Amino acid sequence: MLQTESTTWVCSVPVATVWTAPEKARPVDAEGITENPNINKWLQEMSREDNKDLTDSGRIQTQLLYGEPVVIEEVVDGWAKIIALWQPCRKDERGYPGWVPMTQLKEVEALTELGYARVTANKAQLWTESFAPLKAVSFNTLLPVKELGEFVRLQTPDGDALIMADAVEIVAAYNQSPRGSGLDIAKLGAGFLDLPYLWGGMSSYGYDCSGFTYNLMKANGVIISRDAVDQSLEGLEIDKYDQDAWHIGDLLFFAYEEGKGNLHHVGIYYGNGLMLHSPTPGRSVEIIELAGTKHETELCAVRRFMKMEDHD
Repeated sequence: MLQTESTTWVCSVPVATVWTAPEKARPVDAEGITENPNINKWLQEMSREDNKDLTDSGRIQTQLLYGEPVVIEEVVDGWAKIIALWQPCRKDERGYPGWVPMTQLKEVEALTELGYARVTANKAQLWTESFAPLKAVSFNTLLPVKELGEFVRLQTPDGDALIMADAVEIVAAYNQSPRGSGLDIAKLGAGFLDLPYLWGGMSSYGYDCSGFTYNLMKANGVIISRDAVDQSLEGLEIDKYDQDAWHIGDLLFFAYEEGKGNLHHVGIYYGNGLMLHSPTPGRSVEIIELAGTKHETELCAVRRFMKMEDHD
C-alpha cells in the first residue's frame, strides 16, 4: 500500500462511510459498504431503531466525499484503515481515523496545479467526456481541475470527467475557498432545511450536527475540526451569557447537566434568538427558537470563526 509522492489514495465513490471498525457494519448496512454504494437506499432501508443505533453503538466515525484524499495505514480482509487528511481531529494529528472498504478507494495521480473545483450545488452531475452521466456528487466535493470552460474538465477516480461550470467554484486548494461571512453561513445552511440527520454524516445526503457546521465553514473558507468537542475549543470565544454580543453565523455548543457535563451538540446562531442545526436521529435540519428549550439551559460555549458581514 505504499504510495509515491506522485500518487495519492482517494475516495472513489460519491460518499464513503468511515467505520469505527469493520465488524461495526451490520447486515442492514450492506448498501453502504458495497463497491458502488447507494446511500439513499441504505438510509431508506434503516429503521428508526437502526438509525438510532448508529449513534448509540458508535459504529460510524465520519464520511468521505468523492476524490477526498486518505492515507492507508493497513488493509485487513478487504478493509482499509485510513486517515482522512482534510478532517482535523484530536484523535490523530494527521486527520480523522477509521475504516473504509478497500473497494471504495482508488490510487490516482496527485494533481493540484490548477486548483480544485468545489461543488456549490446541493448535488451535481458529473459527465463522461462523451456526455454520458457518470456520478451525482455531493455539495462540497472537491476535485482537481484539468481544464476550464463552460464545462470544467476534472480529474476523478473514474478518469477525466466534466461538470457544469455553474455548479462549482474554482479554489486554489481544499482549504482556500473565498472567505465568507456569518450571514453567508446562515443563508447557505438554510438551503439544507429538512435534510435528515445522519450520525457521522458529511454529505448532502445527511449531516450530523458537527458535520453540518464543518461543511458550512469549509464552504466559506474556514477549516475547523470535524467533531463538536474540538470545534468548541477553536475560533474566538464569545460571552455565552450576552446574547446581544452573538453574531449570525457564530457556533453554539451544548453540554449535558445544564452545560456542565459532556459536550454533545453544536448549532449555528441564526439571529433573533434562533438556531439552525441538524438535531438528532429521526429529525431533520431545522431552525428553532432557543428560548424555552433544553438548549437554552445546556449552552456551554459560543465561538466565532468569521465576521457577521463582509464589511464588518
